[in-house]
Amino acid sequence: MGFIPEDRNGHAAVPGMNLTENTLLTSHSHETVTQRGFVNRATLQQRAAAIISEFDVRTPHDNPNASQLSGGNLQKFVVGREILKQPDVLIVSQPSWGVDIGAAMLIRQALLDLASSGSAILLISQDLEELFSLSSHIAVLYAGTLSASYDVADMTPEKIGLLMGGATIGEAS
Repeated sequence: MGFIPEDRNGHAAVPGMNLTENTLLTSHSHETVTQRGFVNRATLQQRAAAIISEFDVRTPHDNPNASQLSGGNLQKFVVGREILKQPDVLIVSQPSWGVDIGAAMLIRQALLDLASSGSAILLISQDLEELFSLSSHIAVLYAGTLSASYDVADMTPEKIGLLMGGATIGEAS
């Protein structure tokens, strides 16, 4: 299982740790990363390098601290770290919030590729364009209650707005 929280600084990455160390945050239980309680630093460095390469993370030098990356590059690193683990289930909140269009497109395509490889993705987003481009089904939270799940082809921004206001899809039609 993987998780990409909304807040990349402090929740998804530790700003004062370098990228190799940040790779360990969610890979610590992988058998190639830790063996008999010892961390395999070479494996972590390879994983960090793969993330940087595959997700076009722009770094000021080799293995910088997370705080030295722009927000978009840190987001690409965090997304890449989780996706390269090939989780069966990925929960992701606001994956392209605060990133430029190029980074958003890269992140969205990576999520689509992960889904097409068989992973289930639970996407939480305020961005309707993102929801419509990445989702197969949409459900809405209203007053702590989750609506029924609807096929994205049957949804419109107006229907989502009505569901956000407490209406049911029958009332929204």
